[in-house]
Amino acid sequence: MKKILSGALGALLICASAAVAEYPEKEIQGIIQWGAGGSTDTVMRSVTPHAEEVLGGKVVMQNVTGGAGAIGLNQVAASNPDGYTLLMGAENPLLYKVMGLGDKDYSDFTPINILARGTAVLVANPDAPFDDYAGMMEYIRANPGQVRFGSTGPGGLPSVVTSMIQSVEGELDVITVPYDGDGPALTALQGGAIDVMPAVVGAAVEFIRGGKMKPLAVIDTEASESLPDVPTITSFNEGYAEHLPWGPFFGVFVPKGTPDDVVAKLTEAYAAGAENADFVKLMDDRGFTMMSISGAEAEEFLNNWQQGTAWLLQDAGLTKASPEEFGIERPAE
Repeated sequence: MKKILSGALGALLICASAAVAEYPEKEIQGIIQWGAGGSTDTVMRSVTPHAEEVLGGKVVMQNVTGGAGAIGLNQVAASNPDGYTLLMGAENPLLYKVMGLGDKDYSDFTPINILARGTAVLVANPDAPFDDYAGMMEYIRANPGQVRFGSTGPGGLPSVVTSMIQSVEGELDVITVPYDGDGPALTALQGGAIDVMPAVVGAAVEFIRGGKMKPLAVIDTEASESLPDVPTITSFNEGYAEHLPWGPFFGVFVPKGTPDDVVAKLTEAYAAGAENADFVKLMDDRGFTMMSISGAEAEEFLNNWQQGTAWLLQDAGLTKASPEEFGIERPAE
């Protein structure tokens, strides 16, 4: 009897190993947290075809919007951790807990690859009655409650940049208009539905070059190589230096508990995809900074980003709960 059980167990182990070795055996679902045409969507749809070549399988991507990306994250978090459902996300989940948007963040996931990071830029409709950051601030103060700022919800890039502005300049009396991602918001900006949008350079650069929107300031201490003639926000107010550099990022994740062999295969595939010359060129052209990190290095990056941004929002009085409640330490001075 023992020999029979031993043989059966051995057969199961062999079958299990074979199943992992054959991954992927079916289509993989890639859940993009934001709408079509935005920066996260662009990055994921650009790198994934190159990753598929190494993976030997198909990743079917779907935009699942809403809740500042929380709906997509929760869908992936609730999926079977077998490598067949990927979260293709940005920075927002690291702020869900402090912003009251959910009880999950990237600590519930394993990072496959943090592909790239971006620099933020403040852009305006071409017909806006101001041409740079100083002019915008002067107009807002002279016309309270009239300037319309685009937003992607609490914890999104626009909300963080707006919080940064309020931390340095004081309360902004503006109208906030929400959208399901920077793609729809930038479209609205061009159509005149909003006046100003904090966005990632990569999503706005082609529109700026085409004259469809005007840049007011790069949210950094150094000029952007993609927009060398656009002044930095610190050139208008040095008070921003304590919060910079800061920017969004884009990564691929799987739920914790995904088999190590599957994680390794996905990591290898997306690392190769990130090295593809066409993808690297696209990232350079769009003003993104390549990262392509995984494992402990990615975990450390996520931790540091969460600490800095969560406490920025806490100090600005915009969080629903203190980072301390979730063990998020204040960054060292």
